[in-house]
Amino acid sequence: MGNAHGTPAGADKQVIVVGGGVSGLSSALKLGRAGFRVTVLERDPTEMPSSADEAFEWDRRGAPQVRHSHAFLGRLYGLLRDNEPDLLAALLDAGATEMHFGDNVPDTLEGFAPEPGDEDLVMLACRRTTFEWVLRRTALAEGNVQFRTGIAVEGFTVAPDRSAGAAPLVTGVRLADGSTLSADLVVVAAGRRSVLPEWLADIGCAPMPEQVEDTGIIYLSRFYRLRDGHDLPPRNGLIGGDLGYLKYGVFVGDNRTFSLTLAAPSDDDHLRKVLSDDEAFENAARTLDVAEPYVDGRAEALTPVHVIAGLLNRRREFVVDNRPLALGVHPVGDSVVCTNPLYGRGCTTGYWSAHLLSRAIAEHPDDLEAQSLRFHALVAEEIVPWYESGVAQDAEARRVATALMAGEDPDADPNDPRAFMRGVFRDGLAPALRFDPVVLRAFMRNVNLLTPPDALLKDQDVMGRIFAIWNDRENRPPEPRLGPKTRAEMLELMDAFAA
Repeated sequence: MGNAHGTPAGADKQVIVVGGGVSGLSSALKLGRAGFRVTVLERDPTEMPSSADEAFEWDRRGAPQVRHSHAFLGRLYGLLRDNEPDLLAALLDAGATEMHFGDNVPDTLEGFAPEPGDEDLVMLACRRTTFEWVLRRTALAEGNVQFRTGIAVEGFTVAPDRSAGAAPLVTGVRLADGSTLSADLVVVAAGRRSVLPEWLADIGCAPMPEQVEDTGIIYLSRFYRLRDGHDLPPRNGLIGGDLGYLKYGVFVGDNRTFSLTLAAPSDDDHLRKVLSDDEAFENAARTLDVAEPYVDGRAEALTPVHVIAGLLNRRREFVVDNRPLALGVHPVGDSVVCTNPLYGRGCTTGYWSAHLLSRAIAEHPDDLEAQSLRFHALVAEEIVPWYESGVAQDAEARRVATALMAGEDPDADPNDPRAFMRGVFRDGLAPALRFDPVVLRAFMRNVNLLTPPDALLKDQDVMGRIFAIWNDRENRPPEPRLGPKTRAEMLELMDAFAA
């Protein structure tokens, strides 16, 4: 492939990648290193910045989520470490930092000691824009990758000869200005707003099956930078929480930045309106256990409060009845599977899906149908379970939030298994995370996508420990207060702050 990364698999083959976000850039980097000549087409006019802070000012209208908190989980860290160590080094050089499991365990955790496998429990502290900036810079350095900005794609071109019943063969893309670009392969990484089903319908494909579930939340985020002479507060355990009517988290960034995110039910218009105000947002943070130290004056705000709504869980099926809808095209990232950003999985699954695509292409370099079938199977096996888990979590969260908004107890029915498990998680899992290193390690491996979504529930030892703590709930002092217990209490405190 003309570099030190191995034997070319895509020599003399042209790839067009639609979308210059994490999934698109990841695909471009990996395919460029496999010897393909890659052109990335990005709708937004995002010229290459010269620094991480300049990248933070990118105008990404096509990707408003870049103004919100992001997590870069252990699964992503491991993929970078094992496959793109130079990219990982470049991220660290640009100001990202490694957050190792064990560095900030709760003071209450007794008997903690490092174990084999903990080297995989590393998260990257980084802004989304910094990650994209370094990823684009690394991809462009390959020489096989070019990046064109301000280019809008409006559909596919196809081969004219098509036998009856055969899937269309995509030969390139149609641009908004009426021109076309040809390619041997098209990768669609156009994000959660992708209109891929329409593009496929336009070339005569069968309908693209789609599952859509509302996440039930709106997201509010604000970024900060530490003032000179100030450091981040000590972290002892998890830096987030769930009050039922409000979820919250602190996300450490690069170059002395961090962000706070609050997530409210999407139908709670009053709470959303209140929290959208910059001052009210910080006042709310001051009522939350882990967020309060971050807004004690040690940092200055870099942005106003950014709000994003209309968040969906969505899974699209590109392979139906074991046949791809079209050949020569692969959807990756949020174009095919997108999940609730609250769980911080999007960048990780986006990079992960690009990794799986490059693997499928390497295994079947000259068979477009086999590529699609293999990629579909890998995504179904490794990423779709996280989609299904997120949908189930969101359904339960909507149930709880709806009851709380109505002034009802979501756990009032003792015969409801959902209420029972909520109690086990609240009075068993939550304290276990502070006292039991076995439970904490298993939980963090799950959070970092290193074990299947149901691994915690299937682990008899871990669940036994959780139930033991739950059974002793009457003999323990009350759990630490996370924040205002009720929505009404939060709103009263907000009014008091305003006054």
